[in-house]
Amino acid sequence: MNDDLARYHRQMLLPGFGEGGQRRLRDATVLLLGCGALGSVAADMLARAGVGRLVIVDRDFVELTNLQRQVLFDERDVAEAMPKAEAAKRKLATINSGVTVEAIVDDINHGNVERFASGASLLLDGLDNFETRYLANDVAVKLGLPYVYGAAVGTTGMAFPVLPHTPAGDAPWESPRMLATPCFRCLFEEAPAPGSSPTCDTAGVISSAVAIVANYQVAEALKILTGNYERVNRTLLNLDLWANEFLQLRVESVYEKTDCPCCKRRQFDYLDGRAGSSAAVLCGRNAVQLRHRQDAARPDFDAIAERLRAHGDVQTNAFMLRSAVSEAGNRYEITLFPDGRAIVKGTDDAGVARGIYAKYIGA
Repeated sequence: MNDDLARYHRQMLLPGFGEGGQRRLRDATVLLLGCGALGSVAADMLARAGVGRLVIVDRDFVELTNLQRQVLFDERDVAEAMPKAEAAKRKLATINSGVTVEAIVDDINHGNVERFASGASLLLDGLDNFETRYLANDVAVKLGLPYVYGAAVGTTGMAFPVLPHTPAGDAPWESPRMLATPCFRCLFEEAPAPGSSPTCDTAGVISSAVAIVANYQVAEALKILTGNYERVNRTLLNLDLWANEFLQLRVESVYEKTDCPCCKRRQFDYLDGRAGSSAAVLCGRNAVQLRHRQDAARPDFDAIAERLRAHGDVQTNAFMLRSAVSEAGNRYEITLFPDGRAIVKGTDDAGVARGIYAKYIGA
């Protein structure tokens, strides 16, 4: 055995892995979209497994409340107000110095995600909102890249590995074995209404649900990166640890039954900027307006207000909902309107405003 692979000996004993699989892993690049709960667990496991290059993109900073579930960070990172991507890079260097880690502190949006994905072998989901997942799915389908979706909130979690269909049908999982899967938009045709989905910041989250989902994502990623496409799970994992439910939903037929605008018609609405949200800085007001360009149901003000009351006073009437929240010592005010439009006061940074919206309103 080559000495530089000796640390992976136990892994290379696995069927279908071996030294060849380990070398494929060493030559791979994983784009990790988000390095919070799921992302930090996944980054840790991927680095220990010997993925050659990790590109970590995250817009956020380490906070004390992250430490309950975000395994790469510690109190030093909180005290130094480290960006999560940079803190992950620092920690991973002490775990496996043979892995190249690129840290990008930025908001993931339609203007930069394709550039981030350039040269990637696989996209792994550590995201916290539907809009950016549709964006990741768009770029994965457009570029013919595997995308491993994952989500966890409360005591629940979901995950699914996407092996996208390509126009020529010549991706390694398509030719000759026809192992492509439905894409994320096949499974979730439209994003839920703003505020209709709970978030970790409003509903809480148990760390074990995070760990299970992230490790499942990494297992599927390792199968893909080592060329074991026939071993990739084609069911949608759905679990609830509090209800003792572990479901694997068969979704293979969804691709045939739907006319997916993304993987069938190759309309990349989120990547092209036609769907999703736009942000505008409100001059002189230290505020950012977020506007949704897609049709969506009206936000449920009552349900959103109930969740936000755990964080402070909430005002609501027929025309708006307003709440103040605190993040990393900064105070923000969120005003949400019936059409899903929102104004986040307390910042003139669109990325920060999107983060506040994703955490407290969701979707």
